[in-house]
Amino acid sequence: MRLLLTSDTHLPKRAKQIPGRLLDEIERADAVFHAGDWVDTATLDLFEARARLLVAVYGNNDGPGLRERLSERADVELGGVRFSVVHETGPAQGRERRCAERFSGRDVLVFGHSHIPWDTTTDDGRLRLLNPGSPTDRRRQPYCTYMTARAEGGALSGVRLHRLPRRR
Repeated sequence: MRLLLTSDTHLPKRAKQIPGRLLDEIERADAVFHAGDWVDTATLDLFEARARLLVAVYGNNDGPGLRERLSERADVELGGVRFSVVHETGPAQGRERRCAERFSGRDVLVFGHSHIPWDTTTDDGRLRLLNPGSPTDRRRQPYCTYMTARAEGGALSGVRLHRLPRRR
């Protein structure tokens, strides 16, 4: 399965629209993960209309309309890989240890909030933590980003961070 991982779209506050390259990736993916901070329901509607399968949660900037439609945590198994999705995981220091405890029995955690791309594993190697950054708000990062990966035969492979062109 081809996967697309994204988070922190923050429309229309931080950008006017989803980048065209990300929209193309949504349609190519077998499953799309969004780790919260949509900000508007129109973006959720857009993703739902284009994605074959959407695994999504709400973030701290998402209001009642999004919280009625999404949960704080989503768990799914795809291609034999057990995923969890949340928005926040707390400070970077100690993240792997905290997440190993909170998400035991899972293989991959997709999260957002910081807009900082992240790809690590817990000390025991059982849980991989992925933050795709943001496709619309780079904050202190050099680029806006998203991730793609594959889930097949119980393994995650081909995890790739994609940089988007700077907006003018």
